[in-house]
Amino acid sequence: MQLNGKAISVLIMSDSRLKIIVAEDNPVQRKYLALVIEKLGFEVLQASDGLSALKLVQETGTQIVISDYQMPGMDGIELTQRIRDLNLDYYVYIIMNTGSEVDGVRSQALDAGVDDFLTKGRSPVLLQARLRAATRLIHHASELAERTRILKESNERIEADLRAAATAQRQLLPNIHETILGFRVASAFAPSSFVSGDMFGCIPLSPTKLGFYAVDVSGHGVHASLLSVAIGHLITPEFFQTKVLADPDKPDPAALVDDLNQRFCAFDSDEYFTMFCGVIDTTSGEFYFCQAGYPSPYYVEASGKAHEVGDGGFPVGMLSVASYENNVMTFEPGASLVVLSDAASEAENAAEVAFGTDRLRDLAATIADIGAEALPDKIINALAQWRGGRPLEDDLTIVALERTISDDTHNLV
Repeated sequence: MQLNGKAISVLIMSDSRLKIIVAEDNPVQRKYLALVIEKLGFEVLQASDGLSALKLVQETGTQIVISDYQMPGMDGIELTQRIRDLNLDYYVYIIMNTGSEVDGVRSQALDAGVDDFLTKGRSPVLLQARLRAATRLIHHASELAERTRILKESNERIEADLRAAATAQRQLLPNIHETILGFRVASAFAPSSFVSGDMFGCIPLSPTKLGFYAVDVSGHGVHASLLSVAIGHLITPEFFQTKVLADPDKPDPAALVDDLNQRFCAFDSDEYFTMFCGVIDTTSGEFYFCQAGYPSPYYVEASGKAHEVGDGGFPVGMLSVASYENNVMTFEPGASLVVLSDAASEAENAAEVAFGTDRLRDLAATIADIGAEALPDKIINALAQWRGGRPLEDDLTIVALERTISDDTHNLV
């Protein structure tokens, strides 16, 4: 090869000291290649055999290797295989320098992981072209690695923020395990991801009125979580009492649902939520409730007979002209009400079979034997077993209310 000042220009000024390993057992050929490559503006690291070249790759982080095919001890193909077996976080571009034109050799080299070839004795211009291609690939790989690093760091920060948000949100969700106005109340919540779209509450409204609600925001993630938190902040005991007990003798949970519908429809967004809202007269057992798209709860008689309550209703925040109605029934002593979000019935096993309302009804009916306190955990365990330990695909809320005969332990202020 002849060095030609016009033909050999500095490849890319910004890469003037990019390192290249030249692995060649012939000292004359090795020094000649080193001189040519240095004229192109690179820093050359010389290796007299494959083992030395492999050590340089590990120690220097060099990303371009020009290797002879035939070398003692470790030839170019074995060197390539050993480099590809290294656990590196960057790509090494390998060019094989060979005088052989045998297709089988090149095929074997490509299988080992060689990227390109040089033929000994050819013009330095071809070497320049090979290094230009190698440099472009390294640039691309480096940029991709940097973008991946930035994305990974950003994702880690987002996940950390979501975990913090989930912790804060769960502190807002009540963990109810107490007797309130003659009702034993127990709740449980199992989120499907970092943050959830569920919200619920149980509120003593007067010495004889117990109110409760459950909300399930459509969708998942941050938007659903923010909306559920907004609902939780809005439905204070005072708000609940003002809307529902305008007439103390005739509770009106539909008025509360209608108010929320008008508020959230005014935002002109696609977000909506389902809701079940109820008020129980603890002396008479009259149970007033309004269902707005939320799954029908299970009313379980003292005998253990269970049936669904409600007939559906329209979600909140979807249509401003939607109307909501009150329903009334008698909550007998010893009976229970089990309120569950749709994550329970829709939970699928490995065969993509949903848990279903029949299994859920039978499970809810066991509250007559085990009591409200034990039921939420029993349902969560049954669903976990059904899904083979896989997490739920939606947020799960469970609220169980059991009308007891024992005296109330709740200190109503």
